[in-house]
Amino acid sequence: MIEVNNLTKFYGDHKAVDNISFSVKDGTVCGFCGPNGAGKSTTMNIMTGCLSATSGTVTIGGYDIFEHPMEAKKLIGYLPEQPPLYLEETPREYLRFIAEAKKVPRERLADEVERVMKETQISDVADRLIKNLSKGYKQRVGIAQTLLGSPKVIVLDEPTVGLDPIQVVEIRDLIKNLGKRHTVILSSHILPEVQQMCDEIIIIAKGKLIAYDTTENLEKQLQPKVMLEIQTDATKEESEGVLGQIEGIENAEYSEEDGFLKVLITTVPDKELEIRKLLSRKFAAIDRAVLKNDKVKANLEEIFIELTHAEPEIHEDLDENPDAEPDWEEVEPDEETSGEEPDEEKREGDEP
Repeated sequence: MIEVNNLTKFYGDHKAVDNISFSVKDGTVCGFCGPNGAGKSTTMNIMTGCLSATSGTVTIGGYDIFEHPMEAKKLIGYLPEQPPLYLEETPREYLRFIAEAKKVPRERLADEVERVMKETQISDVADRLIKNLSKGYKQRVGIAQTLLGSPKVIVLDEPTVGLDPIQVVEIRDLIKNLGKRHTVILSSHILPEVQQMCDEIIIIAKGKLIAYDTTENLEKQLQPKVMLEIQTDATKEESEGVLGQIEGIENAEYSEEDGFLKVLITTVPDKELEIRKLLSRKFAAIDRAVLKNDKVKANLEEIFIELTHAEPEIHEDLDENPDAEPDWEEVEPDEETSGEEPDEEKREGDEP
């Protein structure tokens, strides 16, 4: 569905994107990760046709984004980090305007707007002013506009930034549902979120492609050792005696947790299953219980730091990036509400 080949972008002497190539299959939810200034937003803007490239190609559904921009862009729904909302309009008015801009047939406009509002669960605020909606609802309106016209590819740049935990969960569930019907490219700094939602992950740093693989494969590549966590009612001395009888344990760290002994065991993948079985048997033999016996999953944040080596931030703004898109979002009011606006601020003629 998406093919990026040898993509490079210079801003003066600064190389923001450095000869990167990758492909995303149809129906994949792909996470796009990297430190601030790594080139994520620049790459996404090029992929969606908002920026030109110095060299390289981007193909969406078989159409080159530079040679056949109209055909390629019809296949894309894009939500920038700052949603381009018109705050003095209602979601219904705004979505109708965007649908017209996307050349949705006039006879289908109303039904299409209703469809995306229902899919993003904003029908209950359809006739409120956008400026009076909560951050979460505004983000939903932004996602709704990406769905107009049923594009095959959805590109979301930091869709959960600035949201509270409840709103993050809601938007995360919405994106998971989108992944069932669209190819989704998702940029995020919330790495556990990427780990939960995405099938594959792209990591870039200083404009270079550092890694592109499934989450599971990234874990295997960077965690040649296996960590096991057990919790037992045995004492430390008893546990040391048990672990001393088992071959393949390279290291053990002990700590107290909820009144029980917690042990982190380091071993190798080939020994994992055998050791977990022996642990249960050996502790039972001394009349002690094993309350927990789990493999510790690799932390994607650790993988990210390992791969990118904590790259310094390079802020990309309009002064450094003369071709960057301007921030379209209007200034928001100081106080936001959760989707309700005072009755006196409703427009005349609004539906009750």
